[in-house]
Amino acid sequence: MSPRTSARPRRSLLPSWLPIDPYILALLATVGVAALLPASGAAATVASGASTGAVALLFFLYGVRLSTREALDGLRHWRLHVTVLACTFLLFPVLGLAARGLVPTVLTPDLYNGFLFLCLVPSTIQSSIAFTSIARGNVPAAICAGSFSSLAGIVLTPLLAGLLLGHGAGGFSADSMLKIVLQLLAPFLAGQFTRRWVGGFVTRHKKVLGHVDRGSILLVVYTAFSEGMTRGVWHLVTPARLGLLLVAEAVLLAVMLALTWYGARRLGFGREDRIAIQFAGSKKSLGAGLPMASILFGPQASLAVLPLMLFHQMQLMVCAVIARRRARDPETTEQAATVVAEPVVAEPSAGATSAA
Repeated sequence: MSPRTSARPRRSLLPSWLPIDPYILALLATVGVAALLPASGAAATVASGASTGAVALLFFLYGVRLSTREALDGLRHWRLHVTVLACTFLLFPVLGLAARGLVPTVLTPDLYNGFLFLCLVPSTIQSSIAFTSIARGNVPAAICAGSFSSLAGIVLTPLLAGLLLGHGAGGFSADSMLKIVLQLLAPFLAGQFTRRWVGGFVTRHKKVLGHVDRGSILLVVYTAFSEGMTRGVWHLVTPARLGLLLVAEAVLLAVMLALTWYGARRLGFGREDRIAIQFAGSKKSLGAGLPMASILFGPQASLAVLPLMLFHQMQLMVCAVIARRRARDPETTEQAATVVAEPVVAEPSAGATSAA
């Protein structure tokens, strides 16, 4: 087999313009199970306790995986990281607040709370890296930007939720902050402190532990939607409302993709940096957002996470198309042609990206 043949990426069974994340199918199946067989009574208590433990394990693994050295090295590119953080925790919330005008004609108050919470969640890590790599952008910058955003989100997301959503919507309170510290921040810091001893084990078993990550989030979803079913919150959502929610999220994503790309150009960033800013600054993390919502919103968590779940799949589909187009830009093709014996890397499928 020639080198050219061996380097050819595998063909996907799905159309390249329609990247369906299998994890979204698992999430939808979990919602279906919760609708048909919701946990109640003693089973709900057991599910809630298991969900709490799963979230703590999830953030412990996040802490183990985050390389402190890589994060410190990335500080040298501080302008890029400040730009991504501003997009994630400033521009997104401003647009979320502007969407308040869509209530009640487009969004119900409960769906709006979820829409606004979506705007407060930190950026992703894995999918930002994957799409930046496909588009031939600054991958190290995407790694650091996603890591900084996730770390900052542990503190900023609940604080912004308390400021913008208020107590009635499940925002900041002494009890919720204590839960955030105990269930999210403490396990994350424990993972950082024990990284030198367990980091190698986590790296060697990355694939298996990836299933632990996703299983933990599925358990959180099942618990939240079960509680929502037992409390009868789903009669508040109609198919028409869901359609309008999708339209509002499509506009939100389009605006952020445009602002991150053209805004970064106005700020003087090069093409590779603009790619990293666009993909890291326009995304929201399902893996970080779901556990936080379960703590902050309590019984209303099922409606609160629905906009985030829909936005997650939308951003994967849209950004996969954009990344492939960026890779075929004349500027990129010309630069690639000047590199001698550059290794060809198989293009990762959008469906393989993590929920984070």
